[in-house]
Amino acid sequence: MALRVIGAGLARTGTTSLKLALEQLLGEPCYHMFELFAHPAHIAAWHHAARGQLPDWDGLLGGYRAAVDLPASAFWPELAAASPDALIILSMRDSAQQWWDSFSQTIANPEGPPALPPGIPMAQFTDMITDVLAARLGITDMTGKTAMITAYHRHNDTVRATAPPGRLLEWRPADGWEPIAAALGLPVPDMPFPKANTRPEFRARFLAHRAAPGEAADQAAAQ
Repeated sequence: MALRVIGAGLARTGTTSLKLALEQLLGEPCYHMFELFAHPAHIAAWHHAARGQLPDWDGLLGGYRAAVDLPASAFWPELAAASPDALIILSMRDSAQQWWDSFSQTIANPEGPPALPPGIPMAQFTDMITDVLAARLGITDMTGKTAMITAYHRHNDTVRATAPPGRLLEWRPADGWEPIAAALGLPVPDMPFPKANTRPEFRARFLAHRAAPGEAADQAAAQ
């Protein structure tokens, strides 16, 4: 494994857009939470990692040139050590309040946890995420605003304090292509920066997966 970019930012900090941007810049796949849906066996690997049994990174992330979003971002120090030349990107929102508004209305939705695609075991997936958040980020309850904002600041401060000198880029979605391309020594693409997995898109996916199989297909076709 030779990652060129490691995302250290928490979920709902523009990580889906960042994934698409990095794939455009690097011309190779970027690992993201969505990869678990295509590779359900990875769920167990990340769960073992949360319990201290780190995977063979080459085996788990082989074929990828970047990794962003949870669960990978919770293991950014280990990934940074395994790929010592990789750029570390700390993706953030403009404010902790903005991040919480997004997180609380999507991942920590009061109507219930996000539905998963067919074939992904909800209990196994939820247990993995719960253990990753607790073991790596000190998060044991995703529903408390004050505690979650504290965790957001604590995580970002830890990344700033411990990332190897010269390898960290702090980035917000509004920053677009330029800082990332400059840090990687690559030209800025002649296209708008991606904007994906917005709250409405997240919600539409949530509803589609919650619907019965026939209803889900009808909803997906109407989007």
